[in-house]
Amino acid sequence: MLNKKEIRFCLDEIEKMFPNADCELDHSNPFELVIAVLLSAQCTDVLVNKVTKELFEKYKTPEDYLEVSLEELQSDIRSIGLYRNKAKNIQKLCRVLINEYNGEVPNTKEELEKLAGVGRKTANVVASVAFHEPAIAVDTHVERVSKRLGICRWKDSVLEVEKTLMKKVPMDEWSATHHRMIFFGRYHCKARNPNCSECPLLEMCREGQKRMKMN
Repeated sequence: MLNKKEIRFCLDEIEKMFPNADCELDHSNPFELVIAVLLSAQCTDVLVNKVTKELFEKYKTPEDYLEVSLEELQSDIRSIGLYRNKAKNIQKLCRVLINEYNGEVPNTKEELEKLAGVGRKTANVVASVAFHEPAIAVDTHVERVSKRLGICRWKDSVLEVEKTLMKKVPMDEWSATHHRMIFFGRYHCKARNPNCSECPLLEMCREGQKRMKMN
């Protein structure tokens, strides 16, 4: 496991590589972000952005999503995985926003998690990006990078990874670190072909050193 000094080095190097890392889901307000993040489960941001380009033209408010049939909404997001379930959750979520929050997206992680289709990761993303609340959302990239580097243990659950990162990363860097680790995992430390040979973190990366020995 990496010590405090080594983790600081990793965070600084990842920042140098991806200084402008930010949310890649296109949105113009918290409501659109909630819908986009909900759609992004087990799906790429690129595909979500293709779908939401037309979706956000057609649907502007929670009421708009409830004025169409479930079948019509399913058809609008058909190219996205799990579209049937996601369409149901979108309509449930919109109903709750109207009935309990005057059509506005709540700004705390606790309230966000109560919405249909919104788990802890989605709540963290929305709270961080839309409301600037410090948060670390653990997606597959953040989990992979944390475990490969040895910041977290291989056996850690997603929640344990989140709690470990919250302990080891200064709170004022949580949101930025979340985005940078996603970029690092998405574009450099990829799941199948990580770019170990050109990685500035190779010296302290247990996974990278193991892979280099195998090559």
